[in-house]
Amino acid sequence: MQDAHRLTFEDSSFDVTHAHQVLQHVADPVQALREMARVTRPGGLVAARDADYAGFAWWPRLSELGEWLRLYRAAARANGGEPDAGRRLLSWARAAGLPDVAASSSTWCYATAAQRAWWGGMWADRILESDLARQVVDDKLATTVDLRRISSGWSAWAASEDGWFSVLHGEILCRVPES
Repeated sequence: MQDAHRLTFEDSSFDVTHAHQVLQHVADPVQALREMARVTRPGGLVAARDADYAGFAWWPRLSELGEWLRLYRAAARANGGEPDAGRRLLSWARAAGLPDVAASSSTWCYATAAQRAWWGGMWADRILESDLARQVVDDKLATTVDLRRISSGWSAWAASEDGWFSVLHGEILCRVPES
């Protein structure tokens, strides 16, 4: 397993380096991007895509999902991460010394019955049985009763034929400068 802050690869090892949903979890995303640039050949590409939790939107507007989002963001920040990383990718790339950056965004949308069953089911389970669940209970941000209620909210959202959930992502493509 690699440490994003200190990659074990030699300089200029790759034509492209890509981090998908990674930088939101690391303590120093600027250093991680510097490392990605270091291991990418001059003229190569560094690419990253990360969610922006503050930009998530859903219907029906269930309070349990709002509570889930608040807990997730608090836990991510307590772990040294940044759940709203998507909007910061451009500034992080520039801070990492990458001058040629194209920024964009995209979304995932969960609206079909199958998509809602997967997304809602995953979060209904994860809020009960995961490191996240243990952390928010241990940190006294929520009780197990709260988590069961939030899980039920996810299940109710997934069962709603009007259910819709959009996940906003920030994206960057960075050309590594020629030496």
